[in-house]
Amino acid sequence: MAAPIAAAVQQVVESAVSQAGFELFSLTGGGTRNRPLLEVRIDRPDGAKVTIDDCAVVSRAIEAVLDGSVLVAETYRLEVSSPGMDRPLRHAADWRRFAGRRVTVTSGALVGSRVEGLLVGIDEHADVETGVVRDDQGTEHRVALADVKTARLVVTWNR
Repeated sequence: MAAPIAAAVQQVVESAVSQAGFELFSLTGGGTRNRPLLEVRIDRPDGAKVTIDDCAVVSRAIEAVLDGSVLVAETYRLEVSSPGMDRPLRHAADWRRFAGRRVTVTSGALVGSRVEGLLVGIDEHADVETGVVRDDQGTEHRVALADVKTARLVVTWNR
């Protein structure tokens, strides 16, 4: 279960990630009081895939600030990774960036509350930010991003 992150730790991690040239996607905590765990997910501002080397750079940047500080226990664990292959889409920029990929979207505003299909992108002509997904039958589903409960990329494996 994720633990709340102290504001000071959040600020230090955000700053270190940014100074290393990356974006903080998420920060969660866990572990125990004596051995806390910080799980950091990073993204690249250029939209490229996050590499292992990227994670190492960010990990070193965060460690340089946290090691020896009083913000976390001396025995903390740090895990730095990408948002993952099935990453959530949280902002309109994500919906634009991943247009052409398969997604699953859940929303009470959708018939059946869920649709899976090809992410068309954002309807630039709508009054509110509206995502567009084309299901496998070719029907386009529009949903205001404010009404989206979850939206994730779908991992497909080629055989």
